[in-house]
Amino acid sequence: MALFSHLPTLLGYIFILVIVIFFHELGHFLAGRWCGAKIDAFSVGFGPELFAYTDRKGTRWRVAAVPLGGYVKFHGDADGVSAALEADPDVASVDRSDTFAGKSAWQRGVVVAAGPIASFLLAIVIFAGLFSFQGVGVLAPKVGSVVPESAAARSGFQPGDQIRAINGESIESFTDMQRIVSASGDVQIAVDVERAGALVHILATPERKDVKGQFGTSRIGVLGLGASTDPADFSNRRLGGGESVREAFKECWYVISRTTSYLGGLLIGRETVAQLSGPVRMVEVTDTVVRLGFAAVLNLAAFFSVSIGFFNLLPIPPLDGGRLLFCLIEGVLGRPVSHRTQEFGFRIGLAVVAALMLCATFNDLSRFFVS
Repeated sequence: MALFSHLPTLLGYIFILVIVIFFHELGHFLAGRWCGAKIDAFSVGFGPELFAYTDRKGTRWRVAAVPLGGYVKFHGDADGVSAALEADPDVASVDRSDTFAGKSAWQRGVVVAAGPIASFLLAIVIFAGLFSFQGVGVLAPKVGSVVPESAAARSGFQPGDQIRAINGESIESFTDMQRIVSASGDVQIAVDVERAGALVHILATPERKDVKGQFGTSRIGVLGLGASTDPADFSNRRLGGGESVREAFKECWYVISRTTSYLGGLLIGRETVAQLSGPVRMVEVTDTVVRLGFAAVLNLAAFFSVSIGFFNLLPIPPLDGGRLLFCLIEGVLGRPVSHRTQEFGFRIGLAVVAALMLCATFNDLSRFFVS
């Protein structure tokens, strides 16, 4: 019985992984076909093959037992598109014109970049679809309460204040305000509020605090403002096609900007690796989201698709961004980066990625056992 109680979470987890992985690799696949490269295999997952079929062009489409990744294997390559930059030297009978390595630098760059681009497009389609069919809940940017002795109280905020802009950026909802504040811990912001018909300018510095939310604890900027509880200040807006796509782009950009801000803070010591999460944490989040319904599962899939697209664009071999960097250098120099340099870069990059994954997994397990 306990196993069946966790079945919705397991199915939701697999659904999210499969859809996100499939579309990312589909980007590589379609770009590879467009560039004329022969493709031996398209795999969702690693390890033993569960089921597969071979199409008329010789590509074997397979689903493997471990759905924690995937790959597109080009003809003559030692591994998938995310592994080798050169054709396998052990395959002597390969026609180089059919291989990924035999294509020009710009063609290889297109193939490599197509994976992250497909991830972003998937997220945009999901977000836009949800905004169109489900609508967007909008909570007016009105201060309902001010926490005593908080940064907001010290800065002079008052209940009833209507927040109009932060750092010159127009604020349309309480969520807009929260997102800017959460990313501005220990950084002064300029807030324009409307109070009794007059515009008031307030300088405030959100405090960086550990805040426990629906999906765990995060270290974010906090002012100490509570939203209005008046039902009249909440509305649900149905968006048209163009507006829903525009909002989808904004949602993707928010995920990217927050991730960039975190990584930048990590490099300068302002953030810690304690907030990194891995597969175990993803299961916990999926368990929470599954209870909220299918739309919430799709929303989480879009979030992970953006995250995977962005992560893969980091200029670290063997990620797509590292491979794209090698293609760019080759295009500028007019010759490929030496195999020795590529191999060295791959080893260093692999060590960095492995360290991040180990750290994320350790954080996941630590939270699991502490809780």
